[in-house]
Amino acid sequence: MKLALIDTDILSQFLRGNPTVFQKFDTYINQFGQINISIITYYEILNGLLYKDAKKQRNSFLEFIELNNVIPLSVSSAKIASEIYAKLRKTGKEIGHTDTLIAGIAIANNMQLITNNTSHFSRIKNLKIDNWMK
Repeated sequence: MKLALIDTDILSQFLRGNPTVFQKFDTYINQFGQINISIITYYEILNGLLYKDAKKQRNSFLEFIELNNVIPLSVSSAKIASEIYAKLRKTGKEIGHTDTLIAGIAIANNMQLITNNTSHFSRIKNLKIDNWMK
């Protein structure tokens, strides 16, 4: 298993108790000790929970975060994301700013991105992806 960055859709499945994803998280944590998410995923999940006023789920998420690792957006990852977005935009295949930032963070930190959104992320050269839903 490679060092991984968990995308928002996979983390959502884990938080919902998806057994396939839960098993992959367990295997990964046994090897690496903690899960890595981007600050963008942190924002997306927390934003959704606050919008839904899901206090119990929000508290569970915040407890989960304390045990794991949130990777910040750095100058390097922002530069990589900017280059990715510009290339994709020129070809009319952009994937949105948040996904581009997540990809930039994964590449800058030499991590494989774990996502169920392989159709979007497969457009990005040099981004290693895996799908823990399968």
